[in-house]
Amino acid sequence: MGRGSIEIKRIENSTNRQVTFSKRRNGILKKAREISVLCDAEVGVVIFSSAGKLYDYCSPKTTLPKILEKYQTNSGKILWDDKHKSLSAEIDRIKKENDSMQIELRHLKGEDLNSLQPKELISFEEALQNGLTNLRDKQMDHWKMLRRNGKMLEEENKLLAFRLHQQDVALSGSMRDLELGYHPDREFVAPQMPMTFRVQPNHPNLQENK
Repeated sequence: MGRGSIEIKRIENSTNRQVTFSKRRNGILKKAREISVLCDAEVGVVIFSSAGKLYDYCSPKTTLPKILEKYQTNSGKILWDDKHKSLSAEIDRIKKENDSMQIELRHLKGEDLNSLQPKELISFEEALQNGLTNLRDKQMDHWKMLRRNGKMLEEENKLLAFRLHQQDVALSGSMRDLELGYHPDREFVAPQMPMTFRVQPNHPNLQENK
């Protein structure tokens, strides 16, 4: 007795709905892998769960963006607006420029030179010579700056040493003056003022009265 047909409608029970989604999703991805391998077809599958989780599959020989571009070309439906087209073109240009710079960097390091023509080798040699000259000029400028800064520091050190010497001399002189003016082993003696006597002329002569 075969299975009865299942009515295609939303499963209300959340647990049953999640179980069915997991089984059917795995079945779809499995069929996509099989048709890709057995039939050499380009297959791209994108599935989003009700919670927004992404599940996808793409044939090993291609990429999902390439499949979408092919779909857009063959179906006539516009998937990308002009802004996205311009952005995609800019990304491709930057990638090509980066690849070119990586190749040039390897050449400058002396790698992969067998593919270069003699004119290209001469061009790289000139570039290296110019780079070496600029590097030496920068080193010389840096060395001159270090020497100039060294001389400035030396002059500042000399001036500082001279000022310190002057302060030491002034301090030594002040200490000597203090030592000469102060003797702790001597008693302090107040200065003696001369005493003067004055005789008043209007005093009577005591000898005459006797």
